Amino acid sequence: MTEYAGRLRLGVNIDHVATVRNARGSAYPDPLRAAQIAEEAGADGITAHLREDRRHISDGDIDGLMETLSLPLNLEMAATDEMQAIALRHKPHAVCIVPEKREERTTEGGLEVAKDENRLAHFIDPLREAGCRVSLFIGADKPQVDAAARIGAQVVELHTGAYCDLHYEGRFEERDAELARLRDMTAHAHSLGLEVHAGHGLTYETVAPIAAFPEVMELNIGHFLIGEAIFRGLGPAITEMRHLMDEARA
Repeated sequence: MTEYAGRLRLGVNIDHVATVRNARGSAYPDPLRAAQIAEEAGADGITAHLREDRRHISDGDIDGLMETLSLPLNLEMAATDEMQAIALRHKPHAVCIVPEKREERTTEGGLEVAKDENRLAHFIDPLREAGCRVSLFIGADKPQVDAAARIGAQVVELHTGAYCDLHYEGRFEERDAELARLRDMTAHAHSLGLEVHAGHGLTYETVAPIAAFPEVMELNIGHFLIGEAIFRGLGPAITEMRHLMDEARA
């Protein structure tokens, strides 16, 4: 797979293309087609979350992505034996370990690494040995960042959902405090030798402050782009996000 160094990378999450498909139980819209359009529009990678309940992305989608995708695949998954076996079979470019609850609509918070270090360390070792780049999806919290470094993760993806929610709720003082936490933990994670990614809830309005952090190497964005695609098309929606990221970084 190609490494995309030298600029802020955009990973496009295609989960909710599958959500729309599954609502009718049909073969369309096809997440693989979405991945191809994303590449043409300037995405640097594709993210797909294979949930335990298969509510959107399916095993067949992962099979298809691994067979046809020319961009790196970031496989989001829970820390379960089943998901580890799937990742070891496919050996995607990257795996991102996320917390998962059956009842939640989407990933509601970061992974609890500090209280589960031993289990997670043993869980990620085989993935690293298989050549997968291991990322942990965590909140902007120093104990979690420190624990991620201790157990051998190569990457942390910082959860930007609280920052985005506070922005849209008009709670700007709290938003700015959360943004400061994200900025501080980005710098701290980088100082520990971790590659830093960020994502969750980012939109055209909220992406620039995160994209401006010099230590952040990748943003993973999905739900907003799939929603915006209804109005302007997926390619143009991604192109606009790519432009805003580049502008903020410059």
